[in-house]
Amino acid sequence: MAKSAKAKTPARTGPSGKTKLVKPSREEAEAAVRTLIQWAGDDPDREGLLATPSRVVSAYEEWYSGYGQDPRDYLQRTFDEVGGYDEIVLLRNIRFESHCEHHMAPVLGRVHIGYLPRNRVVGISKLVRLVDVFARRLQVQEKMTAEIAACLDAVLKPHGVAVVVEGVHECMTTRGVRRPDVSMVTSRMLGVFRERAETREEFLAAINMRGAVTGAGG
Repeated sequence: MAKSAKAKTPARTGPSGKTKLVKPSREEAEAAVRTLIQWAGDDPDREGLLATPSRVVSAYEEWYSGYGQDPRDYLQRTFDEVGGYDEIVLLRNIRFESHCEHHMAPVLGRVHIGYLPRNRVVGISKLVRLVDVFARRLQVQEKMTAEIAACLDAVLKPHGVAVVVEGVHECMTTRGVRRPDVSMVTSRMLGVFRERAETREEFLAAINMRGAVTGAGG
């Protein structure tokens, strides 16, 4: 019989009164995986599964690495010499892999980000890293969409930000209603993208989604 993970207080209150999570040890995490294997009906001590708990924990460290990163750090280095450029900066089809917080099932998709710079721009690779930080956490697509837009808006302070996320949720495609033919689209429009229909339509046309996202977004 596999040893079960010892109970540990999941959180405590710090001096500031805020709840501070207590992270279990790697040994406890691996023991939890062994328990799940056994609960599923298999033997965690058989040859093919002996190293699985360690592999799963290592995979989780990668999949959820976003908890140890501050997305604002990637937006700190900006460029002012843009030759007077004052049109939309847009990066399309940023592929992401995340996990839904309800079933911990994969969410796969792509993000489109646009912003209208005020005085400065950020390196385009940093937009990819921004998406990665938020995606590598347990997520709800609506929340992730809003988080990406809010972070970019708060740090760069542009005239406006537009974010559209298209995601396929395996919690719905591989279980439950089992509909692999559907995807989810969410949007967040801030500043001029929310206030000016023509600016919003320019962005949507550029990502080939004109008419697919109506109104001002979430």
